[in-house]
Amino acid sequence: MSLTPAFLDELRARTHLSGLIAKSVKLQKAGREFRACCPFHNEKTPSFYVNDDKGFYHCFGCSAHGDAIRWMTDQRGLPFIDAVKELAQAAGMEMPEQDRRSAEKAERAKGLHEAMEDAARWFGERLQGIEGAEARAVLKKRGVSDEVARAFGMGFAPDSRGKLKDALKAYGDPMLVEAGLLIGVENKEPYDRFRGRLMIPIRDGRGRTIAFGGRIIGEGEPKYLNSPETPLFDKGRTLYNLDRAQAAARKANRIIAVEGYMDVIALAQAGFGEAVAPLGTALTEHQLERLWRMVEIPLLCFDGDSAGQKAALRAAHRAMPMLQPGRSLAFVTLPEGMDPDDLVRSQGPAAFEALLAKAQPLVDRLWQSEIAAEPLDTPEQRAGLKRRLTELAGTIADPNVRSEYIAEFRERTDAHFGRGPRSFQPQRQRGPAPARGKRDKRGNWQPPEAPPSAKVRGVQAGGLDPI
Repeated sequence: MSLTPAFLDELRARTHLSGLIAKSVKLQKAGREFRACCPFHNEKTPSFYVNDDKGFYHCFGCSAHGDAIRWMTDQRGLPFIDAVKELAQAAGMEMPEQDRRSAEKAERAKGLHEAMEDAARWFGERLQGIEGAEARAVLKKRGVSDEVARAFGMGFAPDSRGKLKDALKAYGDPMLVEAGLLIGVENKEPYDRFRGRLMIPIRDGRGRTIAFGGRIIGEGEPKYLNSPETPLFDKGRTLYNLDRAQAAARKANRIIAVEGYMDVIALAQAGFGEAVAPLGTALTEHQLERLWRMVEIPLLCFDGDSAGQKAALRAAHRAMPMLQPGRSLAFVTLPEGMDPDDLVRSQGPAAFEALLAKAQPLVDRLWQSEIAAEPLDTPEQRAGLKRRLTELAGTIADPNVRSEYIAEFRERTDAHFGRGPRSFQPQRQRGPAPARGKRDKRGNWQPPEAPPSAKVRGVQAGGLDPI
């Protein structure tokens, strides 16, 4: 399918932007524009404006900006092509015809989506049946209510190599292998990928199941098993729970990134619906961009162990080139050896809320990491610190943010080594002090003697008496 600039311009022109936005946001007329409290961040005074003549919206509070297509992708979470299709249908425009290859790809994706939804439904039924008794006991032990389990679509995969395959045989083995539900083996029958596991659907921004995560019931390795990457699932571009967290993040004006989906579910159970998680990888550039679309300063809350803190530092370094005015990160430090699930179950939601309130700014996390990296006893070691900080700040693309980080690191270095600003000390004059006037014995003022002439000074310098 080829979407020409002319087609997209016509689509924007036919779309009544304020009418589109008014479906989910209460707009007020303000002259030739409309205004509202911004749907992208929490505010009390309206700073979000919609201009139908120019065909764009803009928020003066968080800088959210875009046209009708951008509204559908950012606010609704639709992929670009789906946003265009929905707007074109509403505007009465025919989409350009797909070429044969594109049409086949779209039809294939539709089949994969249907297979994944049927698999999620089948896993959910197994959880509620006799086979799922042990899995239900695990959820109960972890404090996950039936309501939360249903909201997240949780299920159970029986310890069998062929039950799911038989249940979804209408799709055929090749499609189920492509969807990641079966494991294909050369010259052998494919078999179920997930066996004896608590199943957790992984959904895209529209709420469609695109993959699964499976947690082992009882003992076994690996403890967690995710779907492989498929035409539907790109783990580097997916955030678990994004579909549910977007609305919660706008309401709370924050987004919390944690390590795993069980942490997300535990936080949702405790009342924190604005949590998301990457899927077995460090946060990628694309995932950071998704977080920044929702809030200016996402909160990263990784486990309190060494691995979790290293993951947090990797995320900090990865974010540096992408920083912009008003766009940063903050870090929530958990007690050593604990994850969010442990904390909220042992100490309650209030303890977690208290940690969120003390989130550490990105610049503080970077500074602490660098000064703790090695001893700073010698000039060479201190010079190494300065070099590392300068190089780190130099990775920032935005020139204004980069200059601020360079200045901040310089000030912190001077303060850390006791090199504050020095007061000006005028240099003392060399040679004899200038002659001063004085009073004689009678109290009369006598002016100072005239300085010697250049000739006399020269004779004196040669060690001779003046003639």
